[in-house]
Amino acid sequence: MEYMAKIAFGFYTLIILAGSILAVGAKSLVRSMVGLIATLLGVAGMYMLLNAQFMALMQILIYVGAICVLIFFAIMLTRADDGGEEAQSASVRQNLLALLAVLSVGGILGWLVLTRPLATTGVPVEVTIEKLGLGLLGTYGLAFELISVVLLVSMAGAVLLTWERRNGK
Repeated sequence: MEYMAKIAFGFYTLIILAGSILAVGAKSLVRSMVGLIATLLGVAGMYMLLNAQFMALMQILIYVGAICVLIFFAIMLTRADDGGEEAQSASVRQNLLALLAVLSVGGILGWLVLTRPLATTGVPVEVTIEKLGLGLLGTYGLAFELISVVLLVSMAGAVLLTWERRNGK
């Protein structure tokens, strides 16, 4: 059984890496969205490996189902300029700077992981779905309502901006 878990971990890791490379490297915004969706689905698979089915379901419902759809609508409602030759000449410089940033952060984190021993921690207390639901609807209910209002206002703003551009105002 442990062998199958390692195979599943490798599979989800490949999905996450391939999706993230597609999300960052694609020239089309729609293809970048497909890469983002693949990455988020891979993260949901990792949650399933951690035996956190509720977190995996929330990952799919909230991020893939809501956030990605909102971003997709914003992409479809706005028109992006292609940037011309300036954007193409700057892309090589930007790629080198991005590679330098990734390597520097990765190097620092790798050095920290290799030089600092891990402190053992206790097994976390398992939280039941009932306790989690009571916390989300009680203590953190206002935060979730505010998040939904922010998403609604951002979508309405995207529609309003597109409407004004199309009508020539």
